[in-house]
Amino acid sequence: MPRISHIAVKVDKVDDSAEFYEKTFGFMSKGKSRSPDRSRRRVDDGVIDLTFLKYDDEDSDMAQAAGQKPCIHHFAIEVDDFDKSVAEINKLGCEIISDPGVVPVKFRAPGGTVAEIVPTARYKKPD
Repeated sequence: MPRISHIAVKVDKVDDSAEFYEKTFGFMSKGKSRSPDRSRRRVDDGVIDLTFLKYDDEDSDMAQAAGQKPCIHHFAIEVDDFDKSVAEINKLGCEIISDPGVVPVKFRAPGGTVAEIVPTARYKKPD
């Protein structure tokens, strides 16, 4: 069956972005690479690969393909200890952009992208 192999996220700083997900959620580093027009760093949660991209020229056609500035609206990260994860993103100075007390919690991560944390099985479909 087809599956998502990665989510590419345009960011301001690939290293800051990757390190945030490694330190906060335990994602594993999958390395850095370079194309003629961009730097790339990948992390993996064991199922989904996140690829952080930084284009050399933000005005290039490929850099503008998804719009200006960091982009992908958001992606969700399931966590076992929701409260601990919320505390960690607060401790690291991430901007919470969802309403207080609302689950899931959307936040702006290092690099400028928007992510959300959700309790495990929040989106599980009924059998």
